Amino acid sequence: METKLRPNLVLAICCMSLLLVSMDVTIVNVALPSIRHDLQASTAGLQWVIDAYTLVLASLLMLSGSIADRFGRRRVFQIGLVVFTAASALCSLAPDLKALIAFRTLQAVGASMLNPVAMSIITNVFTEPKARARASGFWGAVVGISMGLGPLIGGALTQTIGWRSIFWINVPVGIAAIVLARLFVPESKATEARRADPVGQVLMLGILAAVTYAVIEGPRHGWGSPLIVALFAGAAAALAGFIVYEPRLKEPLIELRFFRSVPFSSATVVAVLAFATFSGFLFLNALYLQEVRGLPAFTTGLYTLPLAVATALCSPLSGWLIGRAGTRIPLVLAGAGIAASALTLGGVDAQTPLSKIITAYVIFGVGFGLVNAPITNTAVSGMPRSRAGLAAAVASTSRQIGASLGVAIAGTIVQAQHPGALGFTTAMHTFFALATAAGLSIVALGLLSNTAWGKETLRRAAALIEESDRATSRGQP
Repeated sequence: METKLRPNLVLAICCMSLLLVSMDVTIVNVALPSIRHDLQASTAGLQWVIDAYTLVLASLLMLSGSIADRFGRRRVFQIGLVVFTAASALCSLAPDLKALIAFRTLQAVGASMLNPVAMSIITNVFTEPKARARASGFWGAVVGISMGLGPLIGGALTQTIGWRSIFWINVPVGIAAIVLARLFVPESKATEARRADPVGQVLMLGILAAVTYAVIEGPRHGWGSPLIVALFAGAAAALAGFIVYEPRLKEPLIELRFFRSVPFSSATVVAVLAFATFSGFLFLNALYLQEVRGLPAFTTGLYTLPLAVATALCSPLSGWLIGRAGTRIPLVLAGAGIAASALTLGGVDAQTPLSKIITAYVIFGVGFGLVNAPITNTAVSGMPRSRAGLAAAVASTSRQIGASLGVAIAGTIVQAQHPGALGFTTAMHTFFALATAAGLSIVALGLLSNTAWGKETLRRAAALIEESDRATSRGQP
């Protein structure tokens, strides 16, 4: 095969995995009302269908990346494809809600070995900076495509065949990717792979699982019940243990000194806020359009399409703005867009004109499209080059944590209301009031991270990490 063709083929294979993982989220959201009806699922059960996936994915992203660097990126990538494909088939056969949640958890284990590992493969194949930038741009475009295709395909399949068919689509694509990866993706390993941090991994999973479970199940058990109180206390204890334990390691799961940088900390918080708002929006949107407005699944997908198109168009615009003027403008515009959309959606009811709702969706898509590039750029810029990959991984993990928390919070607010259309729209008003505050917080963080003080904290944090790395290389503690 010609040398010019092979890198592009590798890029296409890696983007197949991105398409699978990204599209799976929006497909499942559209199918939630059908899953509720078929499996007699409560709102909490629907929350777990989404959060079982995002929670495990957030917990394992960095571990999967380090394992791939050590044992071979193609090998781990293929294992991830096998696990994800097999779990998708099992999801389509799930006899009840508990089985579906368990298989979604297995899906997430496979997914954690796909996107971060695929990005490492692309970085290793495209060594020339301009070619790597083009590959990254294509990678970002696939995210927008998956957002647009997910609701449409999910709605069409759910409406015509049934919700189980949304998982079938992963099987042939997954099998094709497995075969093509074996034939065309070169094996690669890191020269000096990071060590695994099993204790840190367990502590992180414990923190996320305890908080998510407590938020989702709090309305059912009671916020003052022994179980919920114990979960929050356990999460606090695990967080304290994580903060004490991680700095003792030469290669921790998360470099806590990153957070001495105001821009890095801001990027992490922005990622959580933006993706919590987005995931909560998707969760409520599918239920609102189908259960309150009575729209079929495919029409629900069509109404979500303008948001996806706006996101896809504004993502490259955000990168251009960063190149010309830094991250302040796209972050401020992103936060303002999210806040304006949430403020509009905070007043919807069963009779709100659909044209007004679609306009709010487009504005939300603009804001969400503008926020992604600044998150990664702010997290990585200014950090030592040797730690840039780890900084980007923390940003990716923050996105998934936000996605998990957004669904947990949105569903919990719904559970606290009376059943019926009135109770649901009241819950939406509460959630989007919080989303408005999140958007305004993104504006404030965008301004704060670009102050002279913020930039000085970044310089000091980077210098501290570089000095630590030099001391380690000299054999000093």
